Amino acid sequence: MYKILAKKRLSPTITVLTLDTKEIARKVKPGQFVIIRINEEGERIPLTVNDFDRERGTITIVFQEVGKTTKLLGTLNTNEYLSDVVGPLGKHTEIENFGKVVCVGGGVGTAVIYPITRALYQAGNHVIGIVGARTESLLTFIEEMKEVTHQLLITTDDGTKGRHGVVTVPLKEMLERGEKIDRVIAIGPAIMMKFVCKTTEPYRVKTIVSLNPIMLDATGMCGVCRVNVGGETKFGCVDGPEFDGHKVDFDLLLQRLNQYLEEERISLATIEG
Repeated sequence: MYKILAKKRLSPTITVLTLDTKEIARKVKPGQFVIIRINEEGERIPLTVNDFDRERGTITIVFQEVGKTTKLLGTLNTNEYLSDVVGPLGKHTEIENFGKVVCVGGGVGTAVIYPITRALYQAGNHVIGIVGARTESLLTFIEEMKEVTHQLLITTDDGTKGRHGVVTVPLKEMLERGEKIDRVIAIGPAIMMKFVCKTTEPYRVKTIVSLNPIMLDATGMCGVCRVNVGGETKFGCVDGPEFDGHKVDFDLLLQRLNQYLEEERISLATIEG
């Protein structure tokens, strides 16, 4: 059992939980994830670690309520417990001084890219952040990102905060101006990551993405999280979650992500009445 030490609502549907997970906190690195289960009857879902405190023995996770399990997770409060938290899982982000790095976060993906951005900043990179969401209320970790970037650009689809548009617009402008960018890291919805990669590919800027395939056992045994990278089958749980975005078959990923939408709708209806 894993105790919830703190809960914070970032918006009506986005929540941060601080968990007492001493063993995980001791070993986790930016880019890795955990598998959580609310109770013994619940499904296992992957959530990337947003932050960690090795001294306190805690990790934080951020999630958006979109399905049955995340809706139920949002009902839990401080001093309640999760049945299982397994991790750290997956390969951690490659951190070194690359030069100029652009970190792109979309929606809740900004919470995920925050510890990576911080680590790259601390490694001596010149870090530019681009964060976006559909609307202002879905933007997260803006102040935290400002502290670990040399420049932070904000976009919203509806223009309610920052620049009116999507994250690829300022990225493309930088590339068109001839700015030397040594690496791009993008985390967010699959469709966003796909178009970030399409934007950088003509300029041959290495682009790393963190994939979010459907996942089950997270040990590489079941094959549920398989993705096509460079014409080869890879498993998101053990080979990733980060991959060279220019080699990812995003169309196949999107197809697999949408495969069980009807079943997810039916499952959600069981708790919404």
